[in-house]
Amino acid sequence: MPLLEIAGLSKSFPGVKALDAVDLAVQPGEIHALMGENGAGKSTLIKVLTGVFPRDAGETRLSGQAIAPKSPREAEALGISTVYQEVNLIPHLSVAENICIGRQPTWMGTVRWGAIAKRARAALARLDLSLDVNRQLSSYSIAIQQMVAIARALDVSAKLLILDEPTSSLDKTEVDELFKKLRILRQDGLGIIFITHFLEQVYEITDSITVLRNGCRVGCFATKELPRINLVSHMIGRNLGQVEALEQTRASTATIRSETPMLEARAMGKKGSIQPLDLDIRPGEVVGLAGLLGSGRTETARLLFGVDNPDQGTIRINNQPVKFRSPRAAIRYRIALTPEDRKVAGIIPNLTVRENIVLALQASRGSWRRLSISEQEKLADRFINSLGIKTPSREQIVRNLSGGNQQKVLLARWLATEPRLFILDEPTRGIDVGAKAEIEKLIQSLRQDGLAVLFISSELEEVVRQSQRVVVLRDRRKVDELTEAAISEQAIMESIASHSSDRPEA
Repeated sequence: MPLLEIAGLSKSFPGVKALDAVDLAVQPGEIHALMGENGAGKSTLIKVLTGVFPRDAGETRLSGQAIAPKSPREAEALGISTVYQEVNLIPHLSVAENICIGRQPTWMGTVRWGAIAKRARAALARLDLSLDVNRQLSSYSIAIQQMVAIARALDVSAKLLILDEPTSSLDKTEVDELFKKLRILRQDGLGIIFITHFLEQVYEITDSITVLRNGCRVGCFATKELPRINLVSHMIGRNLGQVEALEQTRASTATIRSETPMLEARAMGKKGSIQPLDLDIRPGEVVGLAGLLGSGRTETARLLFGVDNPDQGTIRINNQPVKFRSPRAAIRYRIALTPEDRKVAGIIPNLTVRENIVLALQASRGSWRRLSISEQEKLADRFINSLGIKTPSREQIVRNLSGGNQQKVLLARWLATEPRLFILDEPTRGIDVGAKAEIEKLIQSLRQDGLAVLFISSELEEVVRQSQRVVVLRDRRKVDELTEAAISEQAIMESIASHSSDRPEA
């Protein structure tokens, strides 16, 4: 009998069918991977299972009993515990306090500290881990803190443990140690749902894989029987036959790039973010950055733009070594970035179209060289016309525009700074087909004008169509680089899916 059995689970939000009759079964003593790209429905499924969201339809059974938790606390009481990507513990409290917080044993209103320490040691013992439980949590590494979070989840007699991206901040040695602990829990009969974007880890630690796409279950597979290329194909929704047919329609683009790189990164990396990689981007060239969600695409962009600082390697601009301590420093070298999530990190929703467009240019000039209102209006009007931004006026609040037009406003903001390198992170996500075509046309226009472009997209067809070179990432490391005629969806998929031993690491 399955430990967990979900049948026909459905959940909708206004305008979105997040889950559509999804089935999932987890056996006792099984590590079960839940895989899918962004928007596949993984997070919604977990939130319904743990009582964050009520379900619209379907049934959930735990150890054969029908359950419908109405809160995470109720789910915990039933034996379902979740450990999230970010360690949600209190760093200035002790290990023991973190493990037992909210459920401390008391006697006549007094906390029994000895009992708390004993319980904490027992929870850690299930992971074959011995710590000083009276030490402050922050004195331990992130990897140990992750173990403490798992121990806390086990303290409530969990039957099912849900791990959401538990290895995202761990290095290889720490991941190996975590997997040792998970194997112990598997032997104890615990069921584990393992959510990750690291393919190598899926094949190293899991027994089964359920793939979701666009809110639907694609299938459930035994890990050892599912080739990597098939897993990638299931996740992105393309089989190899479809890919080969699409390759025949790829538009050829003449190479007009300079032979001298505008940007050179050598062994650039950051622990817990991206493995050291080499990357060149030349004027008049679109370099695609391809890989599944979590492969390190956005992390690479953040290092190049100074949002994060690399802890190894070098970056050169026009053959001069540079160190970007902040995005302001990158902007001074005329580098621009449109972020992956335009609503959170891009547009300022309550400002007007004009105010959003002039924002980066004004920031680069400083408060002592303010653009006059008339200069702002001319600039806004120029880009509204040249990019075809559909807005009643330059004074329209930008949140009232469509997604495609918001994206154009964001592009206009950075074009106003006259960049030499444009980093575009998912510039066509969530916009209609017409707006997508216009933005793709703009990218080729920028290339023809001599700009260097780093193009990041989860749509492989889009990467193939736009790029003269494609750098392929997997599990936060560079695994391949394709040029010109070698660029195809099939080649990218094979690079993503290949064993590390099949192909030399770039």
